Amino acid sequence: MTIKLPGDLDDAIASASAQERISKSALVRRALEAYLAQRKSGTPFVSVLDKAGDLVGCFEGGPKDLASNPRHMAGFGKV
Repeated sequence: MTIKLPGDLDDAIASASAQERISKSALVRRALEAYLAQRKSGTPFVSVLDKAGDLVGCFEGGPKDLASNPRHMAGFGKV
């Protein structure tokens, strides 16, 4: 089988296969097997956003700049 992929998808596959230390073919086979198993199970794909979407934006009072201010991460990960 031969397929044509857009460059950005091919790059993403190459990057993921390098991280997993497997060939691009093996990565694509795994992805197709997972997709087909999920499809066969009849269980629709549900993202985390779908499951917790009602929580997005419901909290108030936290720091507004958490993602961009390194001060909030001081000591993170230290035991």
